[in-house]
Amino acid sequence: MFSTLTSLMHFAETGPTVHIVPNELFTIHGIPITNSMLYAWISGTLIVLFLVIVARMMTVRPRRGVIQIVEALTEFIVGMLENSFRSRKKALQYAPYFVTIFFFVLLNNWLGLIPGIGEAVTYNSEPLLRPFTADLNGTLAVAVVTMVVVQHFAIKESGWKRHIRHYFAGSLVNPATWLFGLLEVFTEFTRVASLALRLFLNVVIGEIIIAVFAYLGHLAAPITSLPFVALELFVGALQAYIFVTLSAAYLAVATQHGHEYEAEDEALEATAASIKSVKSAK
Repeated sequence: MFSTLTSLMHFAETGPTVHIVPNELFTIHGIPITNSMLYAWISGTLIVLFLVIVARMMTVRPRRGVIQIVEALTEFIVGMLENSFRSRKKALQYAPYFVTIFFFVLLNNWLGLIPGIGEAVTYNSEPLLRPFTADLNGTLAVAVVTMVVVQHFAIKESGWKRHIRHYFAGSLVNPATWLFGLLEVFTEFTRVASLALRLFLNVVIGEIIIAVFAYLGHLAAPITSLPFVALELFVGALQAYIFVTLSAAYLAVATQHGHEYEAEDEALEATAASIKSVKSAK
């Protein structure tokens, strides 16, 4: 509680300073290390340790506490995947990745609200720690990795030929097929930007709101900003869910298109075989 008061009262005394871009702390072999990169390593280590400990404590018999919460959230994501893929088997197949990305984004959002993250602790007059998801580079990296994995799963599910074919639906002789196909390919890049910007802006706006109300509250900063900190806990969970839902939806659309073209190809092969048999009979 004392660290919370110190962190929030810092804003009240100095004003609502907001950094949209990360600050460079030092360099390693000429590579600049920013405060968001440093906190990404710290939070990533903590997240891995937390999930490994929880996984080892899980038993067949349900347990209460944090383990029960993790199990409930995992089952919730699996249920969402089942609705997206319309198959329990597919949901369980892809659950390890989507559950991992959900907890990674969720816990990174929540770890960014810990007192001391931001202006309260400085190094060379720069904030020492900055939330990873409050850095556009961070959210962009998560979005790029997510879309690469989605494309990998889609290709593995449908094959290269059918996966590429679903972008160019229609007759390949028609120029419009190529035009709309290129637009579909471009859409994949806009999805990366959409995932990254949505997560980044929600986290940064939450930071700004908390800083402003801490400044307006002055000595009562913990009281005036506390409701918005609680709100950000909800927003952080919501954004993690939205991120995973959209990613799963992109994969579901890609794989379903692959199965549609697979059915079409099988129908065409059957038709060609029947025509060939009729000609041979004549």
